[in-house]
Amino acid sequence: MSAQGVKQVRVANERDSWFTLQNVSLALILLGILVSGYLSYIKFTDEPMVCAAEAGFNCDVVQNSVYAEVGGVAIAYLGLATYLVLGALILLENRLEILREYGPLLVFAITLFAFVYSMYLVYIQAFVLEAFCQWCLIHELIMTVLVVIVTLRLRRHLMT
Repeated sequence: MSAQGVKQVRVANERDSWFTLQNVSLALILLGILVSGYLSYIKFTDEPMVCAAEAGFNCDVVQNSVYAEVGGVAIAYLGLATYLVLGALILLENRLEILREYGPLLVFAITLFAFVYSMYLVYIQAFVLEAFCQWCLIHELIMTVLVVIVTLRLRRHLMT
């Protein structure tokens, strides 16, 4: 079988399987929407946050610090908006010509920026605030896995 034939079989098998990089990305984005949605709800309503009582965890310190906002906008809102934009881009990739061509690159760029900023926030929690928020760490774990998956998607896109 030629290389082109192998490629066509691989693409057909990917479409027939649920476990594609696109679907894994969407599942991670859905988890991110749930976590950042919860954090946004807490920020919006001032409800008490469910937080681990373990040593080192203090969600109130993290959520009420000066680092919980950028330009007066809560990080939780920005995280939710980021996940919603990423989800929309991925869902529209097969429907809009410009996203067919540039969607994976755009998703990668947004995710990479969000990942770098998330790692900055982990640094802030560990070394400046000396307190952690488990919800924030879950978000940062999701973003770490997501950046790996979208990198693989971009690589595959560039190789086709």
